Amino acid sequence: MSVARFTRVSKEQYEKDTRDYPEKMELEAVPLPARATAGSAGYDFVCPCEVRIAPGERVLVPTGIRAEIDAGWMLMLCPRSGLGRKYGLRLSNTVGIVDSDYAFADNEGHILLALEHSSADTVTVHAGERVCQGIFLPVALAEGDSAEARRTGGYGSTGA
Repeated sequence: MSVARFTRVSKEQYEKDTRDYPEKMELEAVPLPARATAGSAGYDFVCPCEVRIAPGERVLVPTGIRAEIDAGWMLMLCPRSGLGRKYGLRLSNTVGIVDSDYAFADNEGHILLALEHSSADTVTVHAGERVCQGIFLPVALAEGDSAEARRTGGYGSTGA
């Protein structure tokens, strides 16, 4: 059963969001998230930029990717286990949630990863390295739910 489609954001949005990263992949070269095996639950996202992160630093890494998700579903972003083990890196919000209406936000639904560094040495995440995995999950609603607002804001905002 398919509940979503991965696409790339526009070249303009990608250039705007990656302007602080001089060493980056061309947008067309950024692979769409994919599962490694038929039994994999998660779709691997790669880092399209070379990112240097100092101890205690937090950075926002643009992926170049958006997900058009069917209503009633969400995309949960989880760190890959090697991210913490190799680098002492984690997602700042521990788990990212991409709502089904995020694809239509002002930032084209550009999925951004908030990375945080906890080890003693500066680390470099190289362009093309897998950094997180996305898992699609159903969204259940509470009885009496009446939310009707439309998203306009981008990352970290529902616009409500």
